[in-house]
Amino acid sequence: MFKFIKGHMETITGIEIYPLISLVIFFTFFVALFLWVVTAKKEYINKVSSLPLDN
Repeated sequence: MFKFIKGHMETITGIEIYPLISLVIFFTFFVALFLWVVTAKKEYINKVSSLPLDN
C-alpha cells in the first residue's frame, strides 16, 4: 500500500513543498498559542477556569 502511494507521489511535480508548508503552519500555530498563554492576564485565566463551577 505504501509503495503504491509513494509511487504516485513521486510523479507529482512540486509536491515536496507541502510537508514544509505543513511544518510552518504547525510551528506557527503552537508558537502563537504559547505566546498567548504566556501573555494572558491572570484575572482572565481565573475567570475562565471557574466557569464550569459557576452553576
